Amino acid sequence: MATAKQYRQALQALLPPGPAWTREEGATLTKLLDALAQEFYRADVRAGELLDEIFPDTTIEMLQDWERVVGLPGACGELADTVQERRRDLIARLTARGGQSRQYFTDLAATLGFTITITEYRPFRVGMSAVGDPICDSRWLFVWQVNGPQTTVTCFRTSESAVAEALANWGNGRLECIFEQLKPAHTVIIFSYS
Repeated sequence: MATAKQYRQALQALLPPGPAWTREEGATLTKLLDALAQEFYRADVRAGELLDEIFPDTTIEMLQDWERVVGLPGACGELADTVQERRRDLIARLTARGGQSRQYFTDLAATLGFTITITEYRPFRVGMSAVGDPICDSRWLFVWQVNGPQTTVTCFRTSESAVAEALANWGNGRLECIFEQLKPAHTVIIFSYS
């Protein structure tokens, strides 16, 4: 990116030669070119800042526009308190391909900033089940358990957080809400935190 002084020098280089087109410091023409150079510099800086806004993981000023385009905040959007969480929700929405597998939900949780594992249940069957397996009937085929830490803490980060945000946010409410929205309709989720 060029400086204001470099812009002024470029403008002066465009002037024709001769005494009427002075390049002396303090001259009226030089002051005029300084003013124009400052505006070119300001526009250049602003264009550079705009490049950060075209990517969802670095946007600040256009975050609301990004959210509007992808339909956020959704039913769980009010639970996102920080810019960092809002960006994570945005990226999760943009990159979501959908799915019903354990891996899909584990990856989705990681995108949202949560570390989890998933336990699936199956009916206990003599000869197929092992000693120590839970004794469940056929209704447990549609139940799965999300295992995670008691509390997930989202810490303030200078490159990702905004001024006046809390230094830390904690809770698993967003994870539960989003999973309840995206789970297969015929299933039941149990959330287990330890």
